[in-house]
Amino acid sequence: MTSTMNKQIKTVLFHVIVLGCGLLMLYPVFWLMSASVKPTTEIFTSKSLWPSAFTFEHYSNGWNGMRNIQFGSFFLNSMMLCIIAVIGTVLSSSMAAFSFARIEFPLRKVFFALMLGTFMLPGHVTLIPQYIIFHKLGWVDTYLPLTVPKFLGDAFFVFLIVQFIRGIPRDLDESAKIDGCGWTTLFFRIILPLSSPALITAAIFTFMGTWDDFFGQLIYLSDIKKFTVPLGLRLFLDSSGSSNWGAVFAMSVLSIVPSLTIFFLGQKYFTQGIATTGIKG
Repeated sequence: MTSTMNKQIKTVLFHVIVLGCGLLMLYPVFWLMSASVKPTTEIFTSKSLWPSAFTFEHYSNGWNGMRNIQFGSFFLNSMMLCIIAVIGTVLSSSMAAFSFARIEFPLRKVFFALMLGTFMLPGHVTLIPQYIIFHKLGWVDTYLPLTVPKFLGDAFFVFLIVQFIRGIPRDLDESAKIDGCGWTTLFFRIILPLSSPALITAAIFTFMGTWDDFFGQLIYLSDIKKFTVPLGLRLFLDSSGSSNWGAVFAMSVLSIVPSLTIFFLGQKYFTQGIATTGIKG
């Protein structure tokens, strides 16, 4: 009886600790949502998460934007970039992964090792050479530097998908070849559908990374009409010498909705893709 009570007490304590840690991590999000509906005078003065009066003018003011540009245009720009980035990354990375996992070609292991070696290169190391190349190509202040590289594959996602494809039985390849399938048919009709958990995982990572990318978009975009959500939020902080914090927090709340939606819709496949690649790797 004592042993059973001890187990129950430990279980309760474990759940209380986990719940407390979860609430602690979510507190900034709760504070952000609270600040977005508080009167401007209470945002930084009131310690309570519950506003004394709810106001939604921050949302209307933020959505109206500035300089005759509505914030909705920033959402459209970010969504366009994310869609192109997801298509390019998933398509190119899956093709490269299929080649490494299934096709025998000279120096395959060497090229795979070199690809993995790029993990050790910080992004800031290649930043200046990339900018010089894109500047000479005339791509600065366009979306090309932010989209074209996505169609050249990503080392992390190539590795992720390779690990998943290696777990798919090669008997399927042999059966397909007997039926007259070539490499292209094998890839699109058999390997690609079976690799959907890994592909969805890559798509979620790419979407969230592109949506939240501030540094890359800040470097290559200068025309306000081409700004994305992160750059649009920045406009509220340095325009006219005063910061419109209410609009910043309101638009920040809206900006996390797409990422959360994509994550929760693909959570099942995301977990499956991560788990299976880890086990089969």
